[in-house]
Amino acid sequence: MLTISGYYVIVLGCISFKGVKIMNEMIINFKKLNDNAITPTYGTVFSAGADLYACMSEPVTINPGESVLIHTGIAMEIPVGFGGFIYARSGLATKKGLAPSNKVGVIDADYRGEILVSLYNQSDTCATVKHGERIAQIVIAPFVAATFNHVDELNETCRGSGGFGSTGI
Repeated sequence: MLTISGYYVIVLGCISFKGVKIMNEMIINFKKLNDNAITPTYGTVFSAGADLYACMSEPVTINPGESVLIHTGIAMEIPVGFGGFIYARSGLATKKGLAPSNKVGVIDADYRGEILVSLYNQSDTCATVKHGERIAQIVIAPFVAATFNHVDELNETCRGSGGFGSTGI
């Protein structure tokens, strides 16, 4: 990333496999806040989310229906115009019943604190999280900041105000 007159310029690279372009790459700076923290990793070449790892001195047991903040031991420098979106790992949610409490966490570009993941145990049994366990995944994605314009009327659509099952189950 380059900084020009206070503006950020995102330098994108390209990852290729056997000479074929497979995805764009962006450098994300991160800082280890704990010597035992683990660098986020992608599970496969085409993974959209990078795995985040638990960084803890002792295992933590999460009771059914309970949420616990799990440390990752890292902070990130998300580029301006992008967000870090924290999603569940499908295996952890399916096998242990653990998923982020707020379903999708959002890390803003101006946040520099430790990334914490609030895991909720949606199962009916206790689940234990250990150091080094993959607890969630982060997707770095662009977003559009909206300017909200108050109006008296909205444009009509075929759907109108139909929601919550109005198009079928």
